[in-house]
This record gives sequence, C-alpha cells and structure tokens, in this order.
Amino acid sequence: MYKHLLVPHDGTPLSFATVEQAVAYAKAVGARLTFFHARPDVAASSQGALLHAMSPQDFADAAAGNAQALMARSEAAARAAQVPCDSVLVISARPHEAILAAATSAGCDLIFMASHGRRGIKGALLGSVTRKVMEGASLPVLVAAVESNQPRLSDEQTALGILRDEHRSLAAVLHALHTLVKEPAASPDPALLRAMLFYIEQFPERLHHPKEDAHLFKRLRARTADCNALLDELEQQHVAGAAQFAAMRGALEAGDMAAFAQQVQAFEQQQWHHMGTEEKLVLPAASRYLTSDDWRDIAEAFQANGDPRFGSGESFDDLASRLLDMAKSHG
Repeated sequence: MYKHLLVPHDGTPLSFATVEQAVAYAKAVGARLTFFHARPDVAASSQGALLHAMSPQDFADAAAGNAQALMARSEAAARAAQVPCDSVLVISARPHEAILAAATSAGCDLIFMASHGRRGIKGALLGSVTRKVMEGASLPVLVAAVESNQPRLSDEQTALGILRDEHRSLAAVLHALHTLVKEPAASPDPALLRAMLFYIEQFPERLHHPKEDAHLFKRLRARTADCNALLDELEQQHVAGAAQFAAMRGALEAGDMAAFAQQVQAFEQQQWHHMGTEEKLVLPAASRYLTSDDWRDIAEAFQANGDPRFGSGESFDDLASRLLDMAKSHG
C-alpha cells in the first residue's frame, strides 16, 4: 500500500477538492502527504522586471502570490484528519518537471493529482501538466478527478465546501500565530500579531460563527430535535470563543507575551475541537436532514463571506493569504 503521496496544488477549486480527497485516502491507508506548488518566476518576465522597477513592494507581493496560503490551508486539512504532512514550494516555469523532481526528492511512492480536462489557457496548461507528469513518471500517478467529467456542484456541496474552506483558513492563521509566539525567546512583529487578531475578530468571530448560528444551526433545529443538545453546546462555544479572543487581545495590548502565547495556544486548541465537532457531527447530520431549500439558503449566506472588503479593497481571503506569507517570512 502507498505510504507517501505527493499532492500538487495549482490554487484552483479543483485542487482544493483534490486535497480533501488525498487527505481522506491517506487517512484510510495510513500514508503521509507532501503538498506541492510550483509558482512562476515573476522576475524572469519583462512585466516582472518593470513591476520591480516601478514598485518593489508590488513586485514582492506578485512574486509571493498566495503560495504560502495554499500550502498552509492544505496542511490544515491534513492536521484536522491527523494525517502527517509537509509542503514544498518551488519556482519553476516547467511544473511537470518540478512535480516529478519533488516526488523523487521526497521519496514519494504515489503522485495524487487531478486534471481540468478542458480547453482554455488554465485548463490546457493543467491538462498538459497532468499528461506530462503521467508520461514522465517512474512511479504511479493517480488522477483523482477530471473536472470536465464532474457534474455541477449542488447547493449542498457548495455550502459544505465553503464551510470546510473557511475552517481551513482559520486553522492556518491560528497555526501560524501559534508558531510565531510559542518559543519564549520569540519576538514577532507586533503589527503582524495585531493584523492576525484583526482577521480572527473580523472574519470568524463576526462573520463565520454568526452565520453558522443564523443559517446552518437554525435550519438544522427546524428539521430535527436530535441535534439540539449538540447545537446548544456549539453555540455556547461561539460565545466562549469570543471571550477567549478578548482575553488574548488584552494580553497582547498589555505587552505580556508569555500570557499572550498561553492564550493563543488555548484559543487554537478550543477552535480545533470546535471545528472538528462541526465537521464530524454537525455537517453529516445536516446532510441527512436538510432540504434543497435549506442548502440554497446556507450556500447563499456563506458565498457572501467572500465578498466583504475593507481598507484598500482587500478581501478576507486576500488578507489571510498575506498574513500567512508574512508569518512565514517572520518564522
């Protein structure tokens, strides 16, 4: 049985779905995962050189892209399932060669990937990458899905995908925050810490959790009383989480880094337990009891979470990506 899977990620929704499939497969067979992303060399292009000359900061942002965020969210999915994992980022104009080299270097015995299977710039590129990987591989390649063969996502699938992805984003930011402060001698940038707390307060605490209460939990209560005790407990955890967050922010504002590190660890553990309970118990119950109308309402509510913007027009997803990149550079 396979023991070490390489999972390429290109940042598309298909890749996010492939990560979840790979995690489930690795969990079932007792394998470990190495997530992989090859990003283009921005500096090698004429546009990149011009951007660097005009705005070094914009060039740095373009070069970084969202690669760290892709890997952090993938690792969060694996940690949620208690699957051992790591990740590899490279700069390459020939991703199929980079994938094969990474699989060999990491000692993988299976490449687990997907193909868009359609025309167009992105589709042809990834389809070409998948084909070239299969042609050049000396180890098995499992093509878990071909996008063009997949039916359109239902409202239920859309809602569940968004809920899990939001959990992965929060888990990734919390893990990065904990990593920054867990060492006693650590001295992370206070501005970065405040920005990470801003994300946690504005997105999960003020948007994600209230919508769970108002849409997912409310709809589930209307369909069955079997989950009421569990939903009561989770709603209480939402309230307790807000209080824990306030204590965490208070410790940072007071400059007590030891207390702040303890609060971060406690908050992360509480959120991991909370999200795990939702994914293992609530979401399966919702799939069992909710109607298509229920899922349409939930999908519409959570799809709006990607829209809110603030400051210079940056979305919450953009902010999470930037924070994870910054945390990695400070780590």
